[in-house]
Amino acid sequence: MRVFDILEMESKGCFDFFCNEANWNPKSAGFGLIRDRAPGSPQVASIASVGFGLSALVIGCHRGWISHEKAYERAYGTLETLLKLETIHGFYFHFIDVDSGTRFRNSEVSVIDTAILICGVLTVGEYFGNDIKELAEKIYLRVEWDWYVDRKTSLFYMGYLPEEGHFGSWDFYAEQLMMYFLGAGSPKFPTSGELMYKFERHHDAYGSGSSFVYTPVGSLFTYQFSHAWFDLRNTADRSGIDWYVNSIEAVKANRQYCLDNNDSSKTYGAGGWGLSACDGPKGYIGDYGTLPSGVHLRKHYTDGTVPPYGAAGSVVFMPKECIETLELYYSCFPQCWGEYGFKDAFNLDVSPAWFGNDFIGIDKGISLLMIENHRSGLIWDVFMKNKYVKQGMEKCGIRQLSEVLTA
Repeated sequence: MRVFDILEMESKGCFDFFCNEANWNPKSAGFGLIRDRAPGSPQVASIASVGFGLSALVIGCHRGWISHEKAYERAYGTLETLLKLETIHGFYFHFIDVDSGTRFRNSEVSVIDTAILICGVLTVGEYFGNDIKELAEKIYLRVEWDWYVDRKTSLFYMGYLPEEGHFGSWDFYAEQLMMYFLGAGSPKFPTSGELMYKFERHHDAYGSGSSFVYTPVGSLFTYQFSHAWFDLRNTADRSGIDWYVNSIEAVKANRQYCLDNNDSSKTYGAGGWGLSACDGPKGYIGDYGTLPSGVHLRKHYTDGTVPPYGAAGSVVFMPKECIETLELYYSCFPQCWGEYGFKDAFNLDVSPAWFGNDFIGIDKGISLLMIENHRSGLIWDVFMKNKYVKQGMEKCGIRQLSEVLTA
């Protein structure tokens, strides 16, 4: 018999992060901006963290953790701030100063982080309606999605620096499905739905598992982020790929990889799995992941570091296994737990065992949203009401499986 509800506890901790690590000073130019991490780097806000934080207001209101009046007030004020911040063709700098809202050092203008922000913006717009919905539409409609596309390749650029211009490209599958849907749905600066079929789709399986489209280093967040808002259950794209099932297979592969290597890792041997970008003993590493990986860029990296959000953010895909794993972490590794629920990561393979000190906004955000989608479907239900979201998915060829089977 369970004596604690790990999903409730982790959700509330995540929500508290977005409440306590935000700038709620009404006289500040950065009202509503949320720190990228805490307690480290207290001056740095992340625009993606703000996107998750806006969605957190909806969950907190639904759960009774914040009054409707206060949530409305904070959402409205945050959107007002976003309309005043510097953008380039409607896109935001990835990292900004939490007080001034100005670009932090040499941060890039980020398409994926802007997309995450827009998902949060549209979520509060649909949930609260009225003036907030009007502000949300203003923010979304001014994003010039087509400006961020390389005309020669029909791929989104990876990033943009004012000093250098665009660089890189989203030429492989990762967390960017949201970019195609949001871009295609824009009535003012639309991108073609065909962009979704231009990136390389590499298929493989791990062990005896089913084949799926995998990401370069097999980091779990790449299979999670778009699914936090876009409900892709029982759908397939024009090529027949069910992206929801694709993520299920990726989570299974990640877990099985750790099970298969538990003799060589104390962390995996103790039940740890869910490898994904996170803090580690050597600092933040984006290449934590599992097989299959290695798409013409780089291979996954492992050193025994596991982030709890790997399981928490996958709970919609493998509920039983993910919940059991979170309960294990809470019961066996109290050093992982803090004021905002699970800390970012831990590693039992170094001596002494390493437990991260920070909480990272996007990691707490994906945990919160996916847990809520598992519990109630709230974010999916709210977000999917948006007309631009529905139009964008339709233009990208996303259809219900029943329609695909009868076509």
